[in-house]
Amino acid sequence: MFSATLAARASMTSRALCCQQKSLSRNKEFWSKWIPRRVKHNAFVLSLWACVWLLGTWPLGRPLSEGWRFMLTVSFFARIGFSAAWMFITNFTHSLPWNEFLANDPGRTWPVLHNMIALVLGGKHRWNEMLFHDVHHAFPNAVGTLSQRGRFHGWEKVHDAAAQVLHRGLWKANGDEETQMQKTQKKRSMMMKQGK
Repeated sequence: MFSATLAARASMTSRALCCQQKSLSRNKEFWSKWIPRRVKHNAFVLSLWACVWLLGTWPLGRPLSEGWRFMLTVSFFARIGFSAAWMFITNFTHSLPWNEFLANDPGRTWPVLHNMIALVLGGKHRWNEMLFHDVHHAFPNAVGTLSQRGRFHGWEKVHDAAAQVLHRGLWKANGDEETQMQKTQKKRSMMMKQGK
């Protein structure tokens, strides 16, 4: 009994090692590409935090051992800012009321509101992320984040391209019952097509 169990475990272990070797051989770039990139990225981030540490000492006339005060303050407020932005984007852009508002206002007939929120978010390139978040979800790998695209290509060009994608429609029917969000987004696409 014991030998049969031991043989079964040895067989499973050898199969697991074989699968692990196959997966490593499938991704040959893991050690040559991904690990070096990760090390470079972490070294860069470490150097940035070292700069923050030094900013908390040298310009303020403090000894090097007191840089942690400024570094923790920067880290604390950076985390609060990131958390607030993340909560705003995930909770707000994924809500039904927001998507209803977008579906009923495809022509963006509230320019003052749109400009104010763009100002609060840090620019119209970030505001595109909120206006066309459904495009991001429909094509996450092809589109990526619209705010990042807006930084490199200009917010207007990205806005017009996203509006064109909406005009064409986002979803194909797959036979499942449509969710409320899908119905809202379909309504938005139809209104964009009609030019309302």
